[in-house]
Amino acid sequence: MKTNTVTISTEFISLDAFLKLTGEVPSGGQAKTWIQSGRITVNGEVCFQRGKKLRPGDNVGIGEEKTFNVGSE
Repeated sequence: MKTNTVTISTEFISLDAFLKLTGEVPSGGQAKTWIQSGRITVNGEVCFQRGKKLRPGDNVGIGEEKTFNVGSE
């Protein structure tokens, strides 16, 4: 599985906003659905919190298909 890095320019970003930033979901509604279904992991653990604060160094997994690292400028 390939890991992509997505750079943020702020101290943190919420999980739902991060999913939109990656382009994996087109809307906050779809991000909410994916998070509530248990499809999203943060640092290897399933996360059900839309507003989870992600900071540089965190890893976000989308199912078994994709992994993203949160990077900083």
